[in-house]
Amino acid sequence: MNGEHRYLVRVEWTGNTGSGTSDYKSYSRNHQIQAEGKPDIAGSSDPAFRGDQTRWNPEDLLVGSLSACHKLWYLHLCAVEGVRVLSYRDEAEGLMAEDPERGGAFTRVVLRPVVGVAPGSDTALAVALHERAHHFCFIANSVNFPVLCEPRIVEEG
Repeated sequence: MNGEHRYLVRVEWTGNTGSGTSDYKSYSRNHQIQAEGKPDIAGSSDPAFRGDQTRWNPEDLLVGSLSACHKLWYLHLCAVEGVRVLSYRDEAEGLMAEDPERGGAFTRVVLRPVVGVAPGSDTALAVALHERAHHFCFIANSVNFPVLCEPRIVEEG
């Protein structure tokens, strides 16, 4: 695993309601997040900042990216270590604090994965692999706030 990887993403604002940004309330925060060969993601800002609650906002996407990256590493490590995962669901939560100087920043994200493993699996190893997954997670390694993990392992029939 060496080298540099490039990710090209286009964000196109679709919220000009006729007068552009003539004032704070005159425009929509809606946008499309696009990458070649992938479906568009309908984006906006958080509803607290005049956004559309039916669209993904940057904060949702950051928390989702942390959760997805952790999951991908975790599944990889489980496959390598012989832990047979049958299901995985995470209820991730991010906390952001507004700051008058900087606008705001995340103070932490908590991942709460519930992992279903095959009967007879090494559940202690299944728990321990979350720490290793966190160590390798590209996104967690790129942020400047704590990313905590509170896993729960359950045996499935």
